[in-house]
Amino acid sequence: MGTHYDREYKTQAARLVVEEGRTITQLADELNVSPKTLGRWARIYRDQTENGFIGSGNVHPDFKVQKDLEKKVKDLEEENAILKKAMHIFTKSPK
Repeated sequence: MGTHYDREYKTQAARLVVEEGRTITQLADELNVSPKTLGRWARIYRDQTENGFIGSGNVHPDFKVQKDLEKKVKDLEEENAILKKAMHIFTKSPK
């Protein structure tokens, strides 16, 4: 099992990347954290600041729901565009 970090640790690490411009790879080496993990923390911090983290070291459930909803909206917008094009094609009068 992986290591669990508390909310404050994640917030401070993400703040160093987002607000102070530290590189993810360099800071991940210093903190002995995976660059992928630190990058995810930074993304969450950019989107929701420290509200994106909950105390047990996990991502806040609202963050996951928000991302799911954004994907659903994008999918529905694409579907609408396709249906509009199809409707336009089928309603053209033949020449």
